[in-house]
Amino acid sequence: MALAFDDYGRPFIIIKEQEQKSRLRGLDAQKSNISAGKAVARILRTSLGPKGMDKMLQSPDGDVTITNDGATILEQMDVDNQIAKLMVELSRSQDYEIGDGTTGVVVMAGSLLEQAERLLDRGIHPIRIAEGYEAASRIAVDHLERIAHKFEFSASNIEPLVQTCMTTLSSKMVNRCKRNLAEIAVKAVLAVADLERKDVNLDLIKVEGKVGGKLEDTELIYGIVVDKDMSHPQMPKRIENAKIAILTCPFEPPKPKTKHKVDIDTVEKFQTLRQQEQKYFDDMVQQCKDVGATLVICQWGFDDEANHLLMHRNLPAVRWVGGVELELIAIATGGRIVPRFQELTPEKLGKAGLVREKAFGTTKDRMLYIEQCANSRAVTIFIRGGNKMMIEETKRSLHDALCVARNLIRNNSIVYGGGSAEISCSIAVEAAADKYPGVEQYAIRGFADALDAIPMALSENSGLQPIETLSAVKSQQIKENNPCCGIDCNDVGTNNMREQNVFETLIGKQQQIMLATQVVKMILKIDDVISPSDY
Repeated sequence: MALAFDDYGRPFIIIKEQEQKSRLRGLDAQKSNISAGKAVARILRTSLGPKGMDKMLQSPDGDVTITNDGATILEQMDVDNQIAKLMVELSRSQDYEIGDGTTGVVVMAGSLLEQAERLLDRGIHPIRIAEGYEAASRIAVDHLERIAHKFEFSASNIEPLVQTCMTTLSSKMVNRCKRNLAEIAVKAVLAVADLERKDVNLDLIKVEGKVGGKLEDTELIYGIVVDKDMSHPQMPKRIENAKIAILTCPFEPPKPKTKHKVDIDTVEKFQTLRQQEQKYFDDMVQQCKDVGATLVICQWGFDDEANHLLMHRNLPAVRWVGGVELELIAIATGGRIVPRFQELTPEKLGKAGLVREKAFGTTKDRMLYIEQCANSRAVTIFIRGGNKMMIEETKRSLHDALCVARNLIRNNSIVYGGGSAEISCSIAVEAAADKYPGVEQYAIRGFADALDAIPMALSENSGLQPIETLSAVKSQQIKENNPCCGIDCNDVGTNNMREQNVFETLIGKQQQIMLATQVVKMILKIDDVISPSDY
């Protein structure tokens, strides 16, 4: 940065401490930004599709994550560059909005940047490229609407939903029992869905995992699973037609707020104090019995004495249950959370058909199942797996599947997967480019080429010849005018994605194209990067 001089030739400073800042301007800035974006996309490119590779990430404190979910990889990668951070944000927003397609959206943005770099080398102004991309993305989104299919499902016919969830799960580590997990995800979503309002509250689906067993033992429980056991080993392990008191007050004598000291100088005084305490516990337990509760679930702990009394009075109890779990239990059993013993009434009790304690393997791990609830709008997916990483990855995969099922309930349009939708859009955008006079048509053609990156990455990851495969499928689509032809990743022997049952949600695909275009436009418009230089 040159110094500026005033009329008398005296230098003055425009930017404070300018020698300590580094600055990139014009084309250099755009080039460096583009290469940062491309670098991030290159990392994710290999984990796209059913044959995609997994990434192993180690956090600073030594935890290891193995995943091929785009959003998770980028979250854990600890990126430093500003433009790379934009790519992380991009993947995260796709994850929040749609839940699936987080890898594809970054690969897409990376290839758009690659095309933009070529256009910049030809001397086309970045703003013209951004405008061309914007026009092309509108063409692509409209074209997706045209090739989308609606498909009908009902509570009795869930096959279409299961097929779409299987497509999502086939690119994950758990693809060997994707049918099983897809059915679990769809049933869970339908259990909590409000089909009239087309709304699904995913908070009501609790996903619990326990190491041990095998992936096939994963089950859906129409109720709540709590990772706790009865507070006394001799309490009954199975309670039918339970009436549950849900308490957030501790089973302890009240403690005064102020500091206090009790002087006890005779045995009698000590005994009266003890009797007083015992009577207090007795009253508590009696209050619970009087309203008809057959199980107490408490957020806090009990004194040993209270525990002993509960055991004697045949009132099973569970202690130290977390707040979120308490809320879910209250929703499922139709009970109310009671903050003080005085407020316990029979109306506030939750009802469950069966509460049982289940032990796992040879360890002393036990969990509490609350089933056949009055209001079955809260369900639990209970995952088993060989190790902790497998369970974590299964949780992430199931989250994607749940989101896909929710999106289909909101909007039941689908497009075909396997890169077929992208190829079809690419053909449509290419055809529309000729109608635009001016430089934009180069950018629109660039957009069409960028769309081919996804099918290209799919075929590359599946071990096929990328360019040959892509051009064969593209010519087949044009010849047969059939937008269902895609890359045959699994070597089934047919290119028709309709026959292979590979579906993706329409809103997910549209979101991908729109988000990727927005981020690329933003990156192209930056022409000056001022950053504090490293010491």
